Amino acid sequence: MIHIQQPSTVDEVLTSLKKLAATPLEAATAPPKAIYTLPDITAHEIDRIFASEWLCAGRADELPNPGDYMAFECGAQPLIIIRGADGALSARSNICRHRMMRLVEGRGNTRKFTCPYHAWTYNLEGQLVGAAYMDRTTCFNKSDIQLPAVRCEEYLGWIYVCLDPDVEPVAHMLADLTEKLLPYNMQDYVTIFTEDHVWDTNWKCLTENFMESYHLPVAHRSTVGAHYSVDENTFDERGPFASFTCQFFTKSDGAPVGRAHDDNTSLEGVWRHTSVMPTVFPSHMYVLAPDHHWYLSLQPNGPARTRIRYGAAIAPEKLAAEQDRDAYLAATKAFLDKVQVEDRHVVEGIFNGAGSPLGAPGPLSWLERGNHEFAQYLARQLCDH
Repeated sequence: MIHIQQPSTVDEVLTSLKKLAATPLEAATAPPKAIYTLPDITAHEIDRIFASEWLCAGRADELPNPGDYMAFECGAQPLIIIRGADGALSARSNICRHRMMRLVEGRGNTRKFTCPYHAWTYNLEGQLVGAAYMDRTTCFNKSDIQLPAVRCEEYLGWIYVCLDPDVEPVAHMLADLTEKLLPYNMQDYVTIFTEDHVWDTNWKCLTENFMESYHLPVAHRSTVGAHYSVDENTFDERGPFASFTCQFFTKSDGAPVGRAHDDNTSLEGVWRHTSVMPTVFPSHMYVLAPDHHWYLSLQPNGPARTRIRYGAAIAPEKLAAEQDRDAYLAATKAFLDKVQVEDRHVVEGIFNGAGSPLGAPGPLSWLERGNHEFAQYLARQLCDH
């Protein structure tokens, strides 16, 4: 019987990952397949990564008005992202301080949050303001009870949250990336949709797929790969300890999307048809083009499933120029949805392959530089603590 020996225990997998991270790209392979399939690895990631790293909850313009809110899962902690009466964004626990019921689902606008179980009520600052039939409880003091706050920061139009109160600010962490992004004025892009999905794959399969363009001319040959030149792909090199990986690619003259509108005055020369593709570790990734951007924010839901927040936004000058705005937005979303269908096919296939007896990681291409940097990041988080 043919058998390909692979690491199978957590210690073996992490030892193999650490060795891989120290290998130069030209000699590197994909990570050991058990890193995608072992439940104990996922538990390790939730503890070492998702409980302490910045995660993207969406776009700030999704919550334009005081009282606007949206629910978000931050690792194992449900959160409410809130636009307060003062106009500032904040994030608080989405769990009632009474019997630990979830307070809200989805999105909305409110002046208070009322628990659907016993109607304990909190204001927008998280302070308990109402709790019936608690007058005979000697250990109850309404003024002492609040929804715990977590770190919440806005960065170039993105909302980031983190459970670690001591984490460095997002803007500081991404300072080297910011200089590349500022000319796009991404913070002014207008969100056109945001959706939540669950796919049957490991979160790392999806992350690795997004950050490499090797597959674009093949898996996306009828969509985003149709106007992409492999030879013009370049990388932003920040060394082995960066908190992100980033690459750049240009669009041809005939590309239907990805080029600056005539009214765009901030981008010049080749940058008018260059897209930036950052992945902010661990799991926020987006394609920023001169006329639009779309993004994914991922989290594990066990080793075999991934929670996805998926959305897109349009440059304001591009949106203003569309005579039939509804038709344009519908066509844009249909195009991006088709890209998602193409990606879902491959990332669910990769996960299934990782569970097969003869599946084994192969050598990486130079186009998969970001994948190797991701493996180095994982090794730092999972092996070096």
